Amino acid sequence: MENAKLSLSIRNVSKTYGNGVQALKNVTLTIPNGMYGLLGPNGAGKSTLMRTLATLQEPDEGSIYLGDLNVLNQKEEVRQTLGYLPQEFGIYPKASAEELLDYFAVLKGITNRASRKEVTDHLLRQTNLWDKRRQKLGGFSGGMKQRFGVAVALLGNPKLLIVDEPTAGLDPAERVRFLNLLSEVGENSVVILSTHIVEDVSELCTNMAIINRGEILLQAKTNHAVAELEGKIWRKLIEKNSLSEIEQEHRVISAKLLSGRTMVHIYSQEDPGNGFELVVPDLEDVYFSAMTGNYVQPQKVEEVMNI
Repeated sequence: MENAKLSLSIRNVSKTYGNGVQALKNVTLTIPNGMYGLLGPNGAGKSTLMRTLATLQEPDEGSIYLGDLNVLNQKEEVRQTLGYLPQEFGIYPKASAEELLDYFAVLKGITNRASRKEVTDHLLRQTNLWDKRRQKLGGFSGGMKQRFGVAVALLGNPKLLIVDEPTAGLDPAERVRFLNLLSEVGENSVVILSTHIVEDVSELCTNMAIINRGEILLQAKTNHAVAELEGKIWRKLIEKNSLSEIEQEHRVISAKLLSGRTMVHIYSQEDPGNGFELVVPDLEDVYFSAMTGNYVQPQKVEEVMNI
């Protein structure tokens, strides 16, 4: 599989759990090489989709291809080229990073000791854990554990790397280090970043999709999605008790408390007057516009994604 041409094709994937919850509804996405952001609130279906892509569960219907590989029917082949960092993953607190990474490398099929040492040493350096390689994992910070998780996920040089809510709980400095690491990896692989944190996607991902209640609301190039809202987002600082009145008159996409008052953003294709000022849109405006049903995707996805 050529990296330059590798993409992940998800077509009409649906999943309903035994309790009746429909986690995925006819999901169709084309995910090219590089960093791809899957953005949505908790419970939107992100983890269900990530587990399905990671061959850990079956959809009820639909097809998934990684290049020429059928993800649903060729699970072993997919696992050979897959790296997966789930939202929650266990570690052995009494093992050192060096020991446990070596153990996982054996499980990945790297049986030659010299080759294995070369690979694990490289990954410990790449994830900035070299100086801590002999430290017990139980003493690692949240960010260090996440970077160790990436080191494990990168064993075998995967063509597809899936990371599920990786920055939740990290402090700002750890988050930056972690995102920089993912960005480097994304130069040679399909990397899917599943998150509810808008900033993670806006800072890293060239392409993105927004999912809610199992449905894809939007997929686009990140900068195109933002540019599409130019001249359509307006804001005004209001008193808290006047929000319901504003909601009746305008298409409110977000409202945030600010020093005891409320900063409201509305979607309007023309000047709403009434003291509203035009805003330079950002990805948060895209997210809230999509979540409130106010974002209209302008053209065919294939055109937007240049596929």
